Amino acid sequence: MLKIGCHVSISGGIEKSILRAKNLGINTMQIFSANSRSWKEKIFKAQEINNFQKNLIESEIYPIFFHTSYLINLASPDEIIYSKSINSFIEEMKRADLLLPKSYTPYLIVHPGAHRGIGEKFGLDRIIKALNNAFEQSKRLNLRTFVLLENTAGSGTSLGYNFSQLRYLLRGINCKQNLGVCIDTCHAFTAGYNLSEKEGIDRMIKELDRLIGFKKIKVFHLNDSRYPLGSNKDRHEHIGKGHIGLEGFRNLLKQPSLQNIPYILETPKESDEDDLRNIKMIKDCVTN
Repeated sequence: MLKIGCHVSISGGIEKSILRAKNLGINTMQIFSANSRSWKEKIFKAQEINNFQKNLIESEIYPIFFHTSYLINLASPDEIIYSKSINSFIEEMKRADLLLPKSYTPYLIVHPGAHRGIGEKFGLDRIIKALNNAFEQSKRLNLRTFVLLENTAGSGTSLGYNFSQLRYLLRGINCKQNLGVCIDTCHAFTAGYNLSEKEGIDRMIKELDRLIGFKKIKVFHLNDSRYPLGSNKDRHEHIGKGHIGLEGFRNLLKQPSLQNIPYILETPKESDEDDLRNIKMIKDCVTN
């Protein structure tokens, strides 16, 4: 069965995100576990956790993906920001583990980070050091959290915009068994992978297989791109309304090697109708 979902709001209480997902008719989903634009940590009450888990189990929605705060920068050369990022990331790992029943794998998606002008090698090594620190603490706390590195568009000094950089990170991080990747289509496209054409998709699939391996890919973010190929701009667009286009998504979704990977939409949203329309577009791409 095709696993397709979208990012769902936790507004009004995290347990309500499951009800929103059920109303959308999706069977997988992504949420923030706290305010994505704040350093303030979220502390859940026991009743909130119980209600969330009860709604989740009844919904049969699986898997669940958590996305970290956008403030986290695990490559920062600023020691204060770097320390805050590591601490915040560990708190994200703890919340993901806490919120999900033991039968669920807590997946936590993170943008690797930005080197802020100090250099890519420096930034990549900072990320490795930060994640090795986080996994050491995770092991001491017996956390189950599975970390997914998301590819980026390469805007500014952001890292992880090509699969060679992701491979470098995967090789340097010690906890291999709880480590994978998330591939974002908009990010890949504006970073130079031409997903609008079958030949470009075929090349990307071969590179993913050679450098990452499909077993490491735990989820795809399906987003069209508001900006053209190679622009390095991170602006998501509705499916079929951007530069990737419907034909690109049709070709991508029919790749045999990607059939068992969940898909999460992060397309623009003003109302649930936007999500419903984008979900239908993806389902149509699979069947037509």
